[in-house]
Amino acid sequence: MREIEQQYISIYQEHLNLLTAPACNLLNEQRFAAFEQFKAQGFPVFGSEDYQHTDVASSFALDWGMNLNRFDFKVNPYEVFSCDVPNLSTSLYFMVNDKFYHAQEPAAKLPEGVFIGSLNNFAQAYPTVAEKYYNKAISTDKDGVAIFNTMMAQDGFVLYVPDGVVVERTIQLVNILRSNIDLLMNRRLLIIIGKGAEAKMLVCDHTMDAAIKFLSTQVVEIFAEEDACFDLYELEETSMQTTRFASVHVEQAASSNVLVNGITLTNGLSRNNYYFNLKGEHAEATLCGMSISDKQQKLDTYSHITHAVPHCTSRELFKFVLDDQAVGVFSGRILVKPGAQKTIAYQNNRNLCATREARMYSKPQLEIYADDVKCSHGMTTGQLDESALFYMRTRGISAEDARMLLMVAFTSDVIDFVRVDALKDRLHKLVEKRFSGELSKCEGCAICK
Repeated sequence: MREIEQQYISIYQEHLNLLTAPACNLLNEQRFAAFEQFKAQGFPVFGSEDYQHTDVASSFALDWGMNLNRFDFKVNPYEVFSCDVPNLSTSLYFMVNDKFYHAQEPAAKLPEGVFIGSLNNFAQAYPTVAEKYYNKAISTDKDGVAIFNTMMAQDGFVLYVPDGVVVERTIQLVNILRSNIDLLMNRRLLIIIGKGAEAKMLVCDHTMDAAIKFLSTQVVEIFAEEDACFDLYELEETSMQTTRFASVHVEQAASSNVLVNGITLTNGLSRNNYYFNLKGEHAEATLCGMSISDKQQKLDTYSHITHAVPHCTSRELFKFVLDDQAVGVFSGRILVKPGAQKTIAYQNNRNLCATREARMYSKPQLEIYADDVKCSHGMTTGQLDESALFYMRTRGISAEDARMLLMVAFTSDVIDFVRVDALKDRLHKLVEKRFSGELSKCEGCAICK
């Protein structure tokens, strides 16, 4: 056991009463099991197959503060944040660091049976459902940070949509990072979409204190039952001082349709893991994302899509635009298990390095154990098209504007996957502003002005 793991094992043992006091029995039961796993496994090892370019342990080695006593930070998110996405009507909820904000919630009435709120409250109101789903999708043999999150999480956020219910209004969860000291937090999201149910969700990360260092772990579990349809859009606009380790674990039943789209506009160091398990026939999964990185920003993306049964479809597209000394990493694997015939799976990674100092590492992979499939993967990394730049210059467009237009066009197809028109239009504008050198912050967020 390395020194860094031993440090957190000691914190856990010394402060177990603080960890368990605010949490429900379900979280604590899973916590105890995760602690034993963490002792045996620890953090992912730098240089191992799936962590060749990100040293997880070094990020946890700093002297981080932890809010184990669950003190409230002095911020009313409804006063400092107002989303101005035109024509996008959302049910707006907040988490401040890793704590669900209870003091005020949307007045709009939810469809009957829908639960949105604290994980602890959900476990009390729906104990059988919570026990069936919580911590059941995590690939514990692969995701050591998710084990750590399970070991340390004290609450979380839940979206539960019962069978046959359609939530028309987009649900928006804003994660606000707020502290006076360097802070480590562990955020948890549980999303359950019942048979024939539908919902869409937008999750935004914002840093309120750009000078403070933040380290966040986030675990999202998504369960899409038979014929369910669900979209998850993630938008990260934090700071250079923010380190984020996030994982999304998706389990899909027959004929379900899940879209996950992650967009990173500003960050420090981010590692995003995506695990999809297509367990029911005719399930469809769409996974896409993009990053705009400059300075010394770094985004490391890992994906693993498992086709466990026949007649399933997955589509995957990730794009990186890297400027200055930014670093991008993509490692994706599609696994087609024996018997998963008639699988259709496409994986694509496209990257643009705007400077010679930017670095991109890409490793697309197919692992196929069935003989009647349509599977492909592709990867390209290059620089801006000089002939296109020259052509635009001859038409009176400045070099700076031409460069920006080409980069905006390069990223547009990822945003086009968004199935909420108002959000799609807003993201196009945010990306354009990011490339033009303006502050990459949502204008509706007063804390970011």
